[in-house]
Amino acid sequence: MVESRSPKPLMWVRFLLPPPMQPHTKEGLITLLIEDGYLRSPLIVNAFTQVDRKDFVPAEAAEQAYANHPLPIGFGQTISQPLTVAFMLELLSPQPGEKILEIGAGSGWQAALLAKIATDGGAAGKVFAIERVAALAKLAEENIARCGYVDSGTVQVINKDGKLGHSAEAPFDKIIAAAAAEAIPPVWKTQLKIGGRLVAPVGRNIVVLDKKSQKEFEERRYFGFSFVPLLGGVDKAKAPLDGVKGFDTMELTNGSDGKIPRRTP
Repeated sequence: MVESRSPKPLMWVRFLLPPPMQPHTKEGLITLLIEDGYLRSPLIVNAFTQVDRKDFVPAEAAEQAYANHPLPIGFGQTISQPLTVAFMLELLSPQPGEKILEIGAGSGWQAALLAKIATDGGAAGKVFAIERVAALAKLAEENIARCGYVDSGTVQVINKDGKLGHSAEAPFDKIIAAAAAEAIPPVWKTQLKIGGRLVAPVGRNIVVLDKKSQKEFEERRYFGFSFVPLLGGVDKAKAPLDGVKGFDTMELTNGSDGKIPRRTP
């Protein structure tokens, strides 16, 4: 196992107003992530350019759509910090034509990014996005449909327990999770192709597993991130329990000034 450190630890802080020096446009956010080394691959940069985060945040949060912090989407869930999404996608290294499993669809932004990459150049890639909260699964499907990826059959959103993976479509070229488990569920490893890659939070680490054989995995860890916990079961609630208007709990880079640490190679 190789352990790597993220540029600086992330931590949960509380505040009532958004931090200063945050980008206010999609172009500004992308430029910031490129300059600080989090966006590197042309495929992923293009996906960030073509798939607008603003289309996946609640109307109440639209003014902060390009700020580099998470935003609440209800049910105790968030649309992830752009830095974290960029970092994890670069680790995942999705490619056109691949079949990808996402655990934790949320409002659908990352699934749409993956769909853009999987179909680049006319490739016939597929994305299967699991979301345990029924109302969020519906929201994700509606948001992704506006990008054209549902009717085309590129993305399928499934309301089920993400801990179980999705054996009906296994094996997958890539698997990515958006919530932190105590350990990688063994079924995810089983559903990954030999030669495939899995990227998932475990505690405060982002873990990367490369599958070398049925039982052999190469592992790397990147410390210093905070995620919502991975929950089991299926939640059929139809209305948010917490609302989406408050920004009292945010995942930020180290410190409260909103600045992003530069990522070193």
